[in-house]
Amino acid sequence: MSYMKYKVAEDARPQIYLLLVATVISIGLWFLSGYIPLIGYLTYPIRLFATFIHEGSHVLATVLTGNTVQSLSVSADGSGVVWSQSSGWFSQLLISSAGYIGTTAFGAALLVWMRYGYSSRIALLASAGFVTVMTVIFGIFAPILNFFADVSVLTQAFTVAAGLVLAVGLAAIARYASPKWTNFTLAFLTVQCLANAVFDLVNLFFLSTMTNERSDAANMAAASGIPAVVWVLIWFGVSVVMISLGLRVYSISRARAAKSADSIFED
Repeated sequence: MSYMKYKVAEDARPQIYLLLVATVISIGLWFLSGYIPLIGYLTYPIRLFATFIHEGSHVLATVLTGNTVQSLSVSADGSGVVWSQSSGWFSQLLISSAGYIGTTAFGAALLVWMRYGYSSRIALLASAGFVTVMTVIFGIFAPILNFFADVSVLTQAFTVAAGLVLAVGLAAIARYASPKWTNFTLAFLTVQCLANAVFDLVNLFFLSTMTNERSDAANMAAASGIPAVVWVLIWFGVSVVMISLGLRVYSISRARAAKSADSIFED
């Protein structure tokens, strides 16, 4: 019996180093936050960013299935909600699944983006643009047009403030930071998004097994008749597969190797 051996490609090692540094810093901040609460504020903006990606994925699924978004809200505790009108159980399944799967897909896509040596500035500007669109169209105009039917003015005020600050911050880093710092920021953002996606699914698992609280999994259960915990396990499995594929491309793909190796630590 023969075994196929895999190893990190030589040209991928600079990117792996960058990702490892971002991962170590993320773990260190998470560990220290348990002893020094103020440390948590360092990653708080990225937590809000991950929430915008999660809720924005619900919005995209709603729009792509031909349904209507009434509002997108992000709360100060890092939670979020999208109120929408959907027609049919299939649309409901796609919309409810989009949040967790979308966040993981975003992080995995950033892994591939970095591996192929595309500009970190473009990725940060695109992220800023996405948050801006979600904030302005679905955080401001949609609630106004629906007379704030399901949300409060205070909640939307925080949503708008958080979204605009995040968008301006990402755009400023893309515009004014050095290439090395833009590359590191993108790597740190990637690690945080993937970690948030996994931890949120773990939290959702316990939420679904111990409480009857409303959640995406509960919505899926109501639409399909399949228990919420089963949907959590399905989403977790899909997320693990996407992360694994992203890491595989990140570590061993040789496509555009020379360009990638140069761009990660360009001066």
